[in-house]
Amino acid sequence: MKSYQVELGDRSYPIYIGPCLSDQSLLQATLRQQEILIVTNDTIAPLYLQRVMAPLRANGKKVAAVILPDGEQYKNLASLNLIFDELLAHNFSRKAVLVALGGGVVGDMTGFAAASYQRGVDFVQIPTTLLSQVDSSVGGKTGVNHALGKNMIGAFKQPLAVFIDPSTLLTLPENEFAAGFAEVIKHGVIQGVDYFTLLETRLAEIFALDMVALTDVISGSCAIKAHVVAQDETEQGLRAILNFGHTFGHAIETTMGYGQWLHGEAVAVGMVMATDMSARLGLIEPVLAERIIRLIEQSGLPIRVPDEMTVESFMTAIYRDKKVDAGTLRLVLVRALGDGFLTAEFDPAVLKDTLARFCGA
Repeated sequence: MKSYQVELGDRSYPIYIGPCLSDQSLLQATLRQQEILIVTNDTIAPLYLQRVMAPLRANGKKVAAVILPDGEQYKNLASLNLIFDELLAHNFSRKAVLVALGGGVVGDMTGFAAASYQRGVDFVQIPTTLLSQVDSSVGGKTGVNHALGKNMIGAFKQPLAVFIDPSTLLTLPENEFAAGFAEVIKHGVIQGVDYFTLLETRLAEIFALDMVALTDVISGSCAIKAHVVAQDETEQGLRAILNFGHTFGHAIETTMGYGQWLHGEAVAVGMVMATDMSARLGLIEPVLAERIIRLIEQSGLPIRVPDEMTVESFMTAIYRDKKVDAGTLRLVLVRALGDGFLTAEFDPAVLKDTLARFCGA
């Protein structure tokens, strides 16, 4: 079992990476509360719900579960209300704890419910997808989508702990694994040469689901995320680099409709666009841009915007992003591997040139 600590003072918490579902000693020790609600979805419930629920009930705890429909299109206030319904139906108190058992959608909604129910209860993350294991389960960003913008309703809420079992990736569909790997590539770009090179050289092992390679990748990404979050919990500065590719990606998700494109697929195209724009601005050499885009393409991820999106529709969507400040668009670009930065200082014509390359007429 590997572990990392997210250092946030009295809100610090551990990330455990290993056989957390076959050896639940650490999970059982963390869940000291007597009232526990497990939040999962209809894909994950048949696979893992009883494995988590049964030992808790055997210890005499009051345990309930809510099973949400699976998919980004259900990451909304209506699904969030199903969690509140279950909490209230069982008369759970402020001493209850929520357990997020699933991917990023489940984790985000469970965290937001925990931040809101009776003005705040504890929660624990058990992420079961690559995207959630390497990114969304760490850092305390929670929330739901709105028809006009992704993740526009939410709160910062740190978990008590994160339990990552890489073996859950063996049941993950190939396209979802690739989508999660987009976030891994993101960490490689913002972290630097060594981690990015590791991804290039071990790509075949990773996609063959070699457990050693997967554990190394998950551990590396968690260490990067924990380090950044510890320095900037609420995204006032440095943490913004974790949004590399996301502003472009969110525009795709919002325009196409949540669930039509996986989040990681949209982010992959977003990283291609941010990389292209960085090269056009002379921030990076074309050879580096080609290297980043090649890794994205070799990972089976898309590198072009949906055919339905035009430059005009993309511009409309991108200006609804959270990183728009007083009408000024800010983007995460790169100056080198490991040197991502948030900026509003760019020629709008260059943005339009990038959009023109990747969008329809």
